[in-house]
Amino acid sequence: MNLTLESLRILDTIDRRGSFAAAAVTLDRVPSALTYTVRKLEEDLDVLLFDRRGHRAKLTPAGLELLTEGRHLLRAAADLEQRVKRTAKGWEVELRIVMDSIIPFEKMLPLIAAFDRESAGTRLRFSTEVLSGVWEALLTGEADLAIGAAYDGPEPIHMSGEFRVRPLGEIEWVFVVAPGHPLATLPEPLPASAIQIHRAVAVADSGRALPRITFGLLTGQETLTVPTMEAKIAAQLAGLGCGHLPRVVAAPYIAAGALVEKKTLEAKPPGTSSVAWRSTSRGKCLKWFLARLTDPAVQRSLVGSE
Repeated sequence: MNLTLESLRILDTIDRRGSFAAAAVTLDRVPSALTYTVRKLEEDLDVLLFDRRGHRAKLTPAGLELLTEGRHLLRAAADLEQRVKRTAKGWEVELRIVMDSIIPFEKMLPLIAAFDRESAGTRLRFSTEVLSGVWEALLTGEADLAIGAAYDGPEPIHMSGEFRVRPLGEIEWVFVVAPGHPLATLPEPLPASAIQIHRAVAVADSGRALPRITFGLLTGQETLTVPTMEAKIAAQLAGLGCGHLPRVVAAPYIAAGALVEKKTLEAKPPGTSSVAWRSTSRGKCLKWFLARLTDPAVQRSLVGSE
């Protein structure tokens, strides 16, 4: 007899129930059938799996090792069975979501919690990119859904006809500095000439193949380039530079006095944030997220003032 999932289930049940007789009742089998299976497995493996002395069936060290590893296989098989069933019902095994770092990940937690209540079983895999890197993840197939993508997408997105893009909302920008920054005490509105002589903090575009996007920087302005929005916030809180932040991100720091909002002579216009996905995707998980992302309350939470 080769080692099978059925033989592992029998070993598992005997161990959990404490006897061959009790396991036979649980499995709706006659005890002799279980005894035969275990003895045949012992013969084939040339090991003793149970110490049959006493009233309780006790695993030998070899039997314990077999069952410990075998339970991993039983769980994997059960998980595979459930995934196959979910796939047959239209739920994806995995949904890969790329977010622009402009959206704080904690803003997604209520959506994830709501999706968990669906008990769909689809694994969610999140990644973060910046500017054109978000579009690139979608184009290369590394992501199934993009949330918070800048603007309405590069030319390859629109020319291929393989993708759908819709607006998520407008991002209001606010120019902020730390209280100890030289710009904090200057009269408003700040002219470009006053801002230009101070270092800006900018998040690097993470794209590698698409043309990189830059905005909000003045010609000739010294720049501290950081990898994420979180790093930009930290640098500006430390007074290491100035720059624009989404109001939804900056608001708590402004309210706490950790950042100072400054009006500028040339205000930065609102930025467009988008949701994008491959038009051929039909999975229920993707449809669930797309439906929730049309909710104005969700949109405001992700890119608005809430």
